[in-house]
Amino acid sequence: MNITECESAQVTNKQKYLGNKGLIAFIALMNAFIPLSTDLYLPALPTMSSYFVSNSAITNLTLSSFFFFYAVGILLWGPLSDKYGRKPILIMGAIIYIISSISCAISTDVYFLILARAMQGIGAGGITSVSVAIIKDCFSGKKRETMLAITQSISGLAPMIAPIIGAWILKFSSWRGAFWALTVISIINLLLTILYKETLKEDERYTGTLIGSMGRLVTVAKNKSFFIPTVIFSLNALPFMGYIAISSYIYVDYFRLSEQVYSYFFAANALISILGPVIYVRYLSNINKKAFPIGCFALALLSGILVMSVGKLSPIIFLLSFMIMSLTCTAIRPFSTNLLFEQQKGDTGSASSLINTLFTVLGSIGMSIASMPWGNMIVGLGIIITIFSCLPLIGWYLFIKSSIPCIGVKDLDYTLSKDVND
Repeated sequence: MNITECESAQVTNKQKYLGNKGLIAFIALMNAFIPLSTDLYLPALPTMSSYFVSNSAITNLTLSSFFFFYAVGILLWGPLSDKYGRKPILIMGAIIYIISSISCAISTDVYFLILARAMQGIGAGGITSVSVAIIKDCFSGKKRETMLAITQSISGLAPMIAPIIGAWILKFSSWRGAFWALTVISIINLLLTILYKETLKEDERYTGTLIGSMGRLVTVAKNKSFFIPTVIFSLNALPFMGYIAISSYIYVDYFRLSEQVYSYFFAANALISILGPVIYVRYLSNINKKAFPIGCFALALLSGILVMSVGKLSPIIFLLSFMIMSLTCTAIRPFSTNLLFEQQKGDTGSASSLINTLFTVLGSIGMSIASMPWGNMIVGLGIIITIFSCLPLIGWYLFIKSSIPCIGVKDLDYTLSKDVND
């Protein structure tokens, strides 16, 4: 599915300056911000540690701090955009992102860089959270599905391309070049934001207090049928994001590969990640809803054992061992997202915020754990994968056996399966 094919999906809110194609490209760019913000400078992490005379755990706080404050940004900006409109939030998020990107590029102290990355995460939270809201504002039914498919494709392609671009930048510049590139991208995004016409109508805006809108998050979190499986499925984020944090150290420092070759290995794993949702939708959507997560968590557990035992032998073996984790982690996402939304009727925005925030926060914790001074970083990653595959495996089994209801899993008609087929 490409942008040209999507032009037939007419936008309900006409864009005077951007037009249909421009709006779609604008949304696609905003959805690429997160992988670009992280993966673009991954090849430079070992070099940055040398430059700042810091260890990997300290340098990798530039990743985990970004993700933690990105999660905070999602929670803050989402309700604000419902109350004040999409455009003001986009402008504020873009300005914060531009200033923080420049700050990253001129950093001479690693702790200042960590702070700048935290601010960058807050700005990115406004950009990406509002981009999803714009899709809902402008598209409905099959048209919205088309747009979601495009944005998911962009999210999957960006991790493949970003490290390759980052390695290419390192040939002509230092690690600072990656942040100057992000500055340019964010300036382009701000210019498109200025051309963008507000899509949230006045009569559709939230009229209550800001505190009241934030309170809906608490209401959703009290729903055990929603929140408990959200925690279970989000545990996969720890090893997955842990890999992102230390992958450059594994391939560049441990296996002694160049930054360019590392980017190809990283892209190969990202390609497998893209295939996960496709495999589930095409071949596994009718599988038993109780057994599918157990199978995914069990395969992830196998991946952890393989990484821990044989992954350190060669970069190829490590890649093949971890690919099992990547495939199962992404294959379960369409299933888990559909299942979680089934448990919460209404408050879709709050439910979405909680899902994304929990995944991001746990992911940032995984980055910090993986960056700890393990005796062998590959063995350490394998241990993390093993532990955080066992925990959701046990958690899902206990949840299934509990008296807590779960639509689509603990009923006889498998509503979720029917919804996917429809």
